[in-house]
Amino acid sequence: MLLMSSPAFALVRDDGDDPGPGLSVLSTLGLYVAAPIVLFLVIAGLVMVGDKSRKQAKSKA
Repeated sequence: MLLMSSPAFALVRDDGDDPGPGLSVLSTLGLYVAAPIVLFLVIAGLVMVGDKSRKQAKSKA
């Protein structure tokens, strides 16, 4: 069965297949590198701010 399938079949489009335009290098780096790093930094910053406020509340009580 595997011998009957070949990569050449991947060149034939299926009905309803409508690929969009490709991403540029800058868009790809922004989407898959910069965005996760920024998201991580935002979440880490929020966690650190929440932790500091909790420690200050305990020390005042």
